[in-house]
Amino acid sequence: MSETGAGGAIDSRMDIHQILDYLPHRYPFLLVDRVLEVVPGERITALKNVSMNEPFFPGHYPHHPVMPGVLVVEAMAQTAAILSFKTMGSRPDDKSVYYFVGIDNARFKRPVGPGDQLVIDVTLSANKRGIWKFSATAKVDGQVAAEADLICAVRPTP
Repeated sequence: MSETGAGGAIDSRMDIHQILDYLPHRYPFLLVDRVLEVVPGERITALKNVSMNEPFFPGHYPHHPVMPGVLVVEAMAQTAAILSFKTMGSRPDDKSVYYFVGIDNARFKRPVGPGDQLVIDVTLSANKRGIWKFSATAKVDGQVAAEADLICAVRPTP
């Protein structure tokens, strides 16, 4: 079900089962739990619920668990991938791979820990010849935890 907003068609929420159709990632590397809103060709908002049961917490760090910044960025990239596939009107398949090929202007503003909920906002900046550029922000309780400009590419599998 879709509704129309000022920016175009707004797709309904996506639960984990629908997300699994749009991302090839699986546990322990699937880092998007829910999509709240997606406007193909424009933007997406998604959630990552951070639990003490995450496989990285026992080693990062045992006495003060912190989600690694690279995984916060990966969660933003996975959210961007969903937006790309929704924009293309397709889903991942075994004939192509969606690569994370670049990151610019990455900044980490606050640690993310167990019990936090990342709200990930990604906006499509450009799409030319299979190269996708995005601006992404991850927030916890309304505070920016991380932000970055992401570059991704869809390429045929070897």
